[in-house]
Amino acid sequence: MAKEIGIWCYDSQDLKCGPSYWKDITKSCGGDSQSPINIVRRRTQRDWTLDEISFEGYDQAPAGPWRLLNDGHTVTMNLDGASAAEQINITKGGLQDTYRALQFHFHWGDINKNGSEHTIDGQQYPMELHLVHMNTKYKTLNEAKGHPNGLAVLSFLFQVSEMDNTNYNTIVAGLKNISRAGVSVDLASTFPLSNLLPNMGLLSKYYRYKGSLTTPGCEEVVVWTVFEEQIPISKPQLNAFVSTLYFKTEPKLVKMANNFRPPQPLKSRKVYASKEATINHSPPLPASLPFSLFLAFLTGQLSGLC
Repeated sequence: MAKEIGIWCYDSQDLKCGPSYWKDITKSCGGDSQSPINIVRRRTQRDWTLDEISFEGYDQAPAGPWRLLNDGHTVTMNLDGASAAEQINITKGGLQDTYRALQFHFHWGDINKNGSEHTIDGQQYPMELHLVHMNTKYKTLNEAKGHPNGLAVLSFLFQVSEMDNTNYNTIVAGLKNISRAGVSVDLASTFPLSNLLPNMGLLSKYYRYKGSLTTPGCEEVVVWTVFEEQIPISKPQLNAFVSTLYFKTEPKLVKMANNFRPPQPLKSRKVYASKEATINHSPPLPASLPFSLFLAFLTGQLSGLC
């Protein structure tokens, strides 16, 4: 039986039930392995076993319609209604099991503020996509939540682009039909899930750590994968999320903005970098740098440049 979780919200709804109070609503939100986190690249540990993830079914459009839902906290789409032949799975990439896609949802800021949950080297991004997968060892989500390897979530960060991302047109167009909490709409057309992601050939760079769900009950059962490659989205498309949707708030409507949990303490956990991920950032070398200094830089003999 699922445990009862009290009323929770984001600070943009009500400061009295925002993230700093979640540990009072449910004890697990104050645990030692909470998500999201700030990923400090130079402190990550290279793991050469973290090779490319296998995306099964990501390149196939589902036969049935996709239903977009305003659940009162975010925009979500259920992916778990497909037949066995249409199931979307991830394997390999250091994952010990096969994980089946359940749903995806978004976190964002407002017109003037970024709103990703994960940050990299302290940088917050405009929006974040979470693709939630369940370990196929388990029959139900509640069962999976009882095991430390129960869920695997893929995290993709967004960057603002000059042009619309046409792959998001269908979702953005559907937002106007789900402005109120509890309302859903069947999208006009289906598409492969890979359409929403960066080029699949660029997904070998990522960071991996053990954490939690980022909303109550904050169960610490998630294998997180945060990708380096970002998803482009235009400012008008991003603003459609902020200007169109409303939280589940009584007695007044509140715009759905800043629906992200701030980074949580890493504590004793390690963050692992895939074999192709960036683990540090060196400043660019001046074009006029003498060759002798360039050699010293390469051999690590010159301090202060990296």
